[in-house]
Amino acid sequence: MNDADVSKQIQQMVRFIRQEAEEKANEISVSAEEEFNIEKLQLVEAEKKKIRQEYERKEKQVEVRKKIEYSMQLNASRIKVLQAQDDLVNTMKEATLKELLNVSRDHHSYKRLLKDLIVQSLLRLKEPAVLLRCREHDQHLVLSVLESAKEEYAEKLSVHPPEIILDTDVFLPPPPSHNNAHGPSCLGGVVLASRDGKIVCENTLNARLDVAIRNKLPQIRKQLVDQVA
Repeated sequence: MNDADVSKQIQQMVRFIRQEAEEKANEISVSAEEEFNIEKLQLVEAEKKKIRQEYERKEKQVEVRKKIEYSMQLNASRIKVLQAQDDLVNTMKEATLKELLNVSRDHHSYKRLLKDLIVQSLLRLKEPAVLLRCREHDQHLVLSVLESAKEEYAEKLSVHPPEIILDTDVFLPPPPSHNNAHGPSCLGGVVLASRDGKIVCENTLNARLDVAIRNKLPQIRKQLVDQVA
C-alpha cells in the first residue's frame, strides 16, 4: 500500500469519525433539547398548579369573608329587630300601665273587677281553701265581694263555697307613685294560693298585662321583621 492509499484511508477514517462525532453531537443536542423541554414543561405545569392552588385558596378566603359578612349582617338585623321589639314592647307597656292606673280609681267598676278576678282564680285553683293577698288599701273592697265571689264559684262548679283566708300580714305592693318610682308596685288585682302554697294563681293587673304582651309578641315580631325586610 503506497502513501496515497494510506492517506486516502486516513481521510476516510477521519471523515467517518467526524460523521460519527457530528451524529453523536446531534443526538446529544436533540436529547438535551428534549430534556430541557420536558423539564420546562414540568416547571410550567408546577407553576400553573401553584397558581391554581393560590387562586383556589384566595377564592375560599373570599367565600369565607362573604359568609362572615352575611352572618354579621344577619346578626345585626336580628339585633335590630330585637331592640326594636324591646322598645315597642316597653312603649306599649308604659302606655298601658298609665291607662291601668285609672282602673282602681273607679271604685264601682274596680270592685266588680276584683270579684271577677277572685272567681277566675278560684276556678283555676279548684281548692276547698285558699289564701288571698291583695294591696293593703284594697282590703275593704275585697272583703265586700268575698261572699258573692264564693257563691258564684260554688254555683258554677256545683260545690260547697270555698274557704278564703284574707292575708292581713303580707300585702301586694302599693300602686306606682312618685315617692316610690323605682320600688315594687302593683296596679291592682289579687293573688290566690292553695293552703300549702304549692299552687299559686297570680291574677294582678300587672300579671295580666305581661300575659297580654307575651301573646302579642309574635304579631309584633312579624310586623318588625316585615319592616326591616
